[in-house]
Amino acid sequence: MVNTTAASMASGGMLPLASLNHISVVCRSVEESLDFYMNVLGFVPIRRPGFFNFNGAWLFNYGIGIHLLQSEDPKSLHEKTEINPKDNHISFQCESMVAVERRLKELGISYIQRCVEEGGIYVDQIFFHDPDGFMIEICNCDNLPVVPLADHTFTVATCKRAATAAVQAPPLQATVTAAAAQCVSSVSKTMQLVSGEEASHISCV
Repeated sequence: MVNTTAASMASGGMLPLASLNHISVVCRSVEESLDFYMNVLGFVPIRRPGFFNFNGAWLFNYGIGIHLLQSEDPKSLHEKTEINPKDNHISFQCESMVAVERRLKELGISYIQRCVEEGGIYVDQIFFHDPDGFMIEICNCDNLPVVPLADHTFTVATCKRAATAAVQAPPLQATVTAAAAQCVSSVSKTMQLVSGEEASHISCV
């Protein structure tokens, strides 16, 4: 795991952050979203400060909080029907992609699958929506090494050039290739094939 807090404070430029605390989601119905985040994703309701004078709910699990906020105008929230992996989303690591896919089918939740290949490593991804169209990703990408770039102030153009170079990089430049891959992929760690069932789950061909 990369810890950038010390470097941030030493540089005097970036905020001295410690960790991600929570994500807020504006809902058409807090009750419907509560059911989804509890019974589909496994979050647990926690006490919400009483001084809030608007409807909402707090949940916690996996080291992160989800704060649900009741929309003041639910009809103004545009319903999303197309699942687009390039859209805003939150991603969760899982232990079994097979079990996740099976459960989504049981619940009748629409989803799409994607597979990322980097240096012979295959990472499976499943994308689906919460009740308000906010996208959820489930992946088995926890083992892909996080390789910080030498210059944290790189630009998008630099990132794209690195990604292009990675395609032609020789084996000795594996570190550079891995770093470049991080520019163009939301995957943060490498897939580990722990069983024959898991290995045959999604084909990247």
